[in-house]
Amino acid sequence: MVVSENRAFLQLLSLYLFIQFSVTAANFFEPFNVTYDHRALIIDGKRRMLISAGIHYPRATPQMWPDLIAKSKEGGADVVESYTFWNGHEPVRGQYNFEGMFDLVKFVKLVGDSGLYFLLRIGPYVCAEWNFGGFPVWLRDVSGIEFRTDNEPFKREMQRFVTKIVDLLREEKLFSWQGGPIILLQIENEYGNMESSYGQKGKDYVKWAANMALGLRAGVPWVMCKQTDAPGDIIDTCNSYYCDGYKPNSPNKPTIWTENWDGWYTSWGGRLPHRPVEDLAFAVARFFQRGGSLMNYYMYFGGTNFGRTSGGPFYITSYDYDAPIDEYGLRSEPKWGHLKDLHAAIRLCERALVAADSPQYMKLGPKQEAHVYWENTQTNGLNTTLSESQSACSAFLANIDERKAATVTFHGKSYSLPPWSVSILPDCKNTAFNTAKVGAQTSMKLVEYALSPKISVPELVMTKNEVSSISESWMSVNEPIGIWSVNNFTFQGMLEHLNVTKDKSDYLWHMTRIYVSDEDIAFWEENQVSPTLVIDSMRDVLRVFINGQLIGSISGRWVKVVQPVQFHQGYNDLILLSQTVGLQNYGAFLEKDGAGFRGQIKLTGFKNGDIDLSKATWTYQVGLKGEFQKIFTIEETEKAGWTELKLDATPSTFTWYKAYFDTPDGTEPVALDLGSMGKGQAWVNGHHIGRYWNLIAPKDGCPKSCDYRGAYNSNKCMTNCGKPTQTWYHVPRSWLQASNNLLVIFEETGGNPFEISVKLRVPRILCAQVSESHYPPLRQWLHPDVIDGKVSINDMRPEIHLQCEDGHVISSIEFASYGTPHGSCSNFSEGNCHSPNSLSVVSKACKGRNSCFVEVSNSGFGGDPCRGVIKTLAIEARCVSSSTIGVSQF
Repeated sequence: MVVSENRAFLQLLSLYLFIQFSVTAANFFEPFNVTYDHRALIIDGKRRMLISAGIHYPRATPQMWPDLIAKSKEGGADVVESYTFWNGHEPVRGQYNFEGMFDLVKFVKLVGDSGLYFLLRIGPYVCAEWNFGGFPVWLRDVSGIEFRTDNEPFKREMQRFVTKIVDLLREEKLFSWQGGPIILLQIENEYGNMESSYGQKGKDYVKWAANMALGLRAGVPWVMCKQTDAPGDIIDTCNSYYCDGYKPNSPNKPTIWTENWDGWYTSWGGRLPHRPVEDLAFAVARFFQRGGSLMNYYMYFGGTNFGRTSGGPFYITSYDYDAPIDEYGLRSEPKWGHLKDLHAAIRLCERALVAADSPQYMKLGPKQEAHVYWENTQTNGLNTTLSESQSACSAFLANIDERKAATVTFHGKSYSLPPWSVSILPDCKNTAFNTAKVGAQTSMKLVEYALSPKISVPELVMTKNEVSSISESWMSVNEPIGIWSVNNFTFQGMLEHLNVTKDKSDYLWHMTRIYVSDEDIAFWEENQVSPTLVIDSMRDVLRVFINGQLIGSISGRWVKVVQPVQFHQGYNDLILLSQTVGLQNYGAFLEKDGAGFRGQIKLTGFKNGDIDLSKATWTYQVGLKGEFQKIFTIEETEKAGWTELKLDATPSTFTWYKAYFDTPDGTEPVALDLGSMGKGQAWVNGHHIGRYWNLIAPKDGCPKSCDYRGAYNSNKCMTNCGKPTQTWYHVPRSWLQASNNLLVIFEETGGNPFEISVKLRVPRILCAQVSESHYPPLRQWLHPDVIDGKVSINDMRPEIHLQCEDGHVISSIEFASYGTPHGSCSNFSEGNCHSPNSLSVVSKACKGRNSCFVEVSNSGFGGDPCRGVIKTLAIEARCVSSSTIGVSQF
């Protein structure tokens, strides 16, 4: 009877999934409506459980987009999500940019072409660790403006941009009712965190924003995240590490998780965050277990803050975010693979999840519980694509104890639950997946020198002695200190940094002249004191020059400056260079944050008292000479008057360097190693790679091992202690030409360009370890023999799945042992029990292939090597480019 019930369930499940996905794939561009009820979004008349992958299109090149979308789909995503970026799309008021990395229409169409839906979060405030939170800096200059409140100038500008985006999408027929992929839009962003700062005007602004968005008649639902007072027709959504307890402000709205933070961002000089996939999977499973309907990973692919797009202040150029797809577009394993299995398990439950209006709750123990979803007879319409007399039942069993495993009884059967885990039972009987049991492969990415001699080393064990430089021929030119062009101006008093630069450059020079009398010199000598520059408050970086010589540097966010200075008798040039390192992207009253200096600036220690420099006459110069001459471009580089740099040259400050290099062979992602440099910016063939800064993370704060159990926060499971926060910088291959690529570096503090190298980020090593007690692979649930009832799912054996990146194949098996192997990836060893033909079996199944499946069973290895012992299969394999070996794509 049990076998018969399982067979009926699986047959109906198979048919349900076939219809669901064949409709999506085959008729995606047939117009369909999107509505919602209390349970879920209703897409083309059917409730859906949806997994969304966050990908910010300008944090990758258009050439990367198809692969990122394909990997998202392969990983189990139904939806791709992105913000729009106002300052990228309208850098000058009324002048729009929808080209290159800001080609929003192309990106949305690529997503649609892949058969995925799209969630577009227009904002237009986005935060996102993006420069100025996505606002264009010219917005500050609109007369009478106050951001994100009931302010007519701001509302007028915001409505104009949001209308521009919605009209563009409508013209391109990208909404669902037009046959496009867009099913959901967002207005504003996490305003609930700031609303109280604006009082009643904040509450009025929320109502206005909602009504404005709805008035655009986009034809799809709108959401507001972190907005518990979202008006009636706007869905309020959750952003957090965990959203399983979230409920929207109306019983008529579905539970949506717009930001599941699967990692975190990083600041210069900081450690690197890591969120263990066991905890991330636990959070996702709990969300769907407790009634959630749409979950979006922030981020599924983080990417790169190219140019000066990183926010802050002080956010690094990499926006890897510890995401399932890394900054370079490679799968991060086991995170990507374990989540893929999770998504497959949730998909097996979808028929029951959409059928039930709410789950049946069952207490299984002190910290153990079950939520059961079932569809009974005669159900059709919104709840399923089928109408039949059979029932579907799916269950989630959770152990929320942070320390102890538990054995529970559910429907008369015993289940073992690791601590802080959820088991998913698509048929209410058999466990398909547990969030704490990782069977996915682990990938070790190596850093390979692109220039001969070829050396591969693990990315975490690079040493300074292993250098293969980019070039032995470098040229340099000094950046003039201070006023360098006729495009300067003089003003009495200290001007705010952004009011002068308009964020056209990080750099603003301020110069004034200080007269020092003989009496001042004598006063200092007699009293053994020296004058001091005192600034009440400064952000982000300040360089102080006296008569062209750098005498001090300070960095911080609105910190006080107390800098001793030395003057000679007579007139002295005092030059202050203020710098931004990403504009503030979060908080209330962003338009007032500004940059540069606040409060009084004075010189102390003079015989006749302090000198108030706040009222002095200053000459201002925006930017760097080389920056405005564009000497980093192929067309303009010769304007600089470069001279050859000698190998024994002393590292110098405020210097431009250039060299040429050839593009490495192959398709692997390319990175620049700037670990030998100090602080500055880099360009390749005129493309701005971003800022670099070799600040060292604290030596402490990184645990030897990461315990996934218990609630995650951004300080848990930190890595990279005692090392530079970032030394490798992504250079997209589409920015390279076959040879003679121009690399230009602007260095502020002194570094050695001869040690700069080009490297390849290569996922060379794959490892996996699965025991014979592990669950059968998710794909076997839809195996014809299982569906037809010829075999039970419990008769299917576990397996290891190894998969190289596209264009690569498994060239060798470095280790294989079926028995009781010890250790972990790159450190496996045989145990007391070992099948002697382990290596030959695995090699036959995997060598020369892009991917392979190896069954974990006695029969697969010619017999039981040790009876009465649970066996484990451990494999370590090496991938190489398929151009160097015979290929079998399997």
